[in-house]
Amino acid sequence: MKKGKINSGRLRRLYSDEHKSAQEIAEIFNCSSNRINYWLKKYYITKRSISDAIYIKHNPNGDPFEFVPPRNIEEAKLFGLGLGLYWGEGNKANKNTVRLGNTDPVLLNKFIEFLIIFFKINKKDLKFHLQIFSDIDLDEALTYWIRKLKINKKQFYKPLITKSGSVGTYKNKSKFGVLTIYYGNIKLKNKLIDLLPL
Repeated sequence: MKKGKINSGRLRRLYSDEHKSAQEIAEIFNCSSNRINYWLKKYYITKRSISDAIYIKHNPNGDPFEFVPPRNIEEAKLFGLGLGLYWGEGNKANKNTVRLGNTDPVLLNKFIEFLIIFFKINKKDLKFHLQIFSDIDLDEALTYWIRKLKINKKQFYKPLITKSGSVGTYKNKSKFGVLTIYYGNIKLKNKLIDLLPL
């Protein structure tokens, strides 16, 4: 291809609408990525940040969630409960992932319901991490959580097994360990943070 002017409309469509990278566009025009970057700058087409580029690479079809506000009193109650659970129990330090851990399957099921109803996530996209003491039977604990949350064993990360100390109340309270829900999406994480009354 000649090293002439690149059409601004086509370049904008490829980069901004179809979310192709500068390298992918360079291959289409049979030129270098430096040349594509030159014309992006020339046409005032804002370059994506590295984090945005990574996000698009992992979500080529757009966001895997959609925020839907509560539509009635019952949904409003669940919405408030879900935000309250995330505010009180969630790990807000991680920048990229929604995380919430607890020993109570009822609580965790409510949070999952919150994510499904108000953010339209696919339950199969959730991941889970189990932390147990060494004197808890791992298979029994996994079976317990799989049954209570109606999830698949393939959704679990490798469990963390901590050496047991003396038998105490904490062990009695976490007979099947602590389970943490993971949903890896930075935009959903940021949306939840924005919704909190901080």
